[in-house]
Amino acid sequence: MFTTTLKRIATSGGKNFVRSGAVSFATVLIMTVTLLIVGFLIFLSALLSHTLGMVQDKVDVNVYFTTEAPESSILAIKDDLEGLPEVAGVTYTSRDQALQEFKDRHANDELTLQALQELGENPLGASLAIKAHDPTQYEAIVNYLSTDSSTSVGGTDIIDRINYYQNKAIIDRLTAAIKTMEKAGLLVVVLFAGASLIIALATIRLAIYTARDEIAVMRLVGASNMYIRGPFIVAGVLSGVTASIIALVLFYPVAWYMGANLTTYLGGFNLFSYYTSHFALIFGILFGSGVLIGALASWLAVRRYLRV
Repeated sequence: MFTTTLKRIATSGGKNFVRSGAVSFATVLIMTVTLLIVGFLIFLSALLSHTLGMVQDKVDVNVYFTTEAPESSILAIKDDLEGLPEVAGVTYTSRDQALQEFKDRHANDELTLQALQELGENPLGASLAIKAHDPTQYEAIVNYLSTDSSTSVGGTDIIDRINYYQNKAIIDRLTAAIKTMEKAGLLVVVLFAGASLIIALATIRLAIYTARDEIAVMRLVGASNMYIRGPFIVAGVLSGVTASIIALVLFYPVAWYMGANLTTYLGGFNLFSYYTSHFALIFGILFGSGVLIGALASWLAVRRYLRV
């Protein structure tokens, strides 16, 4: 009996959705706009994450050693750093490599090369380039170096300088940008979901008003509250499902065009590849959001405007 009632409610809800015409169209339209915004925010988040990842890969901390620092001590520090969970990798640059890189950078500067030659010795020390898994972990790595006993040989500190504090401003801005992006994206989604919910409420209220005669007849014949309210909730869910399908279909050509023509301008981020490889995730978010908004708007509308 209960299964039969559910089937009748679903059938009636589907008929109401089709019969409502302009009302259903308005509900689907506003939900589609909302889901398109949600989808664009997903793509924007992925693009910003890709861009921030590229910037993050370029941010590191360099430890410069004195010219008297023994290579064995520097390599021991390198091994210690590689054992830290915060460290993604450490690159060692010897004094000879540093000198050659300096000469290569100033290959067209004869005055600098001449001054270097007059010194008669290599004035550059070895260095370690430290890459962390996360920009926020660099401070912990620097603090570790300040307490590591291997950075001192014979009571003399072999570290000349660490450029963390010069890069700290960049690291802080990068960290703040990540947090701000996450908060702003969530806020925009909530705002537009709320707007969509309010408009959907209004359209469903109109649908209830349009069907007032039919509702009155069902009351007279003794229809249950669930049987009267159920079709409106089903129609709201169908609106959300339809809107999510339309949004997914519209995103395909947009993602294809941007992937084919704008990848270079987006720093190598291919929107179409992201869309196809994360289709299940995007589908789940849009479909779930559409169903949730449609069901919630319908439920609130029938509770407020449909007295049975």
